[in-house]
Amino acid sequence: MSQSTNRLLAGLIAGSVSTFAFAQTTHDPATEPTTHADSKAAKEQAKANKKSAVAQAKADKEKADAQSDADKAAADARVKDAKKQE
Repeated sequence: MSQSTNRLLAGLIAGSVSTFAFAQTTHDPATEPTTHADSKAAKEQAKANKKSAVAQAKADKEKADAQSDADKAAADARVKDAKKQE
């Protein structure tokens, strides 16, 4: 073999080895089995999400109630103004 062919083959082998090493070090947490700590964290996150959803629902209800009260007060004021103009 010629010297340039040897260099080409050496380069290809080196590239293959580095690609293989990179493929082994690539880490995908989605494919790994869950640990006890992961399960516990997921459970705690679910609890926090539920508490957050309940708090948001309460806040939405209070906001709707306040808006309803404001709308009623505005309607009462319009009725009062209409009676004054009669």
